[in-house]
Amino acid sequence: MSGEKPGYIDGQYLIAMPTMEDGRFAHSVVYVCAHSEEGAMGIVLNQPAPNITFGQLLGQLNIIDEDDAGTLAMGVAQRKVYRGGPVDAGRGFVLHSEDYFLEETSLKIEDGVVLTATLEVLRAIAAGNGPKKSLLALGYAGWAPGQLEVELQANGWLTCKSDPSLIFEGEGDQKWHNALEILGIDPGMLSSDIGHA
Repeated sequence: MSGEKPGYIDGQYLIAMPTMEDGRFAHSVVYVCAHSEEGAMGIVLNQPAPNITFGQLLGQLNIIDEDDAGTLAMGVAQRKVYRGGPVDAGRGFVLHSEDYFLEETSLKIEDGVVLTATLEVLRAIAAGNGPKKSLLALGYAGWAPGQLEVELQANGWLTCKSDPSLIFEGEGDQKWHNALEILGIDPGMLSSDIGHA
């Protein structure tokens, strides 16, 4: 990232507090891809999308025929697809390592993390030519101008500096626990009464 922008947290994680009232984000870990005065955009990292694998998604997008699932790179067909958030839930977003980059469409968020939202990256992963590490999410989390700042002030989220391993390693609730561990917090010590007098 070029130059720090005071008060903005792109390239950091949001970790939902037990007090999170929005059920869509309970126990979630969100990687903030963009944050500015225009609002914020992030990808939820730990909510697997029910009833769909990467191979099935490739079939639905006509990237492969269902009969061609056997030709996918090893392990690709059964990879998890995540619910990245409630906005644009039919669109795929791939967070991935820097070893893959499309000049026109990839956005480097920080060292080791790139966001690409094109069919090209899905085709490359399917063929085994994509990034070494990746996480595919459907949809994203979005905040209007100033909305995320209000949620942060209301203790809805903890923030933590980036550690790319959180994106690419662990599953489901384990990522929430891993994020708290990075902060040195025992999840059992978090009370739903935090911030209330």
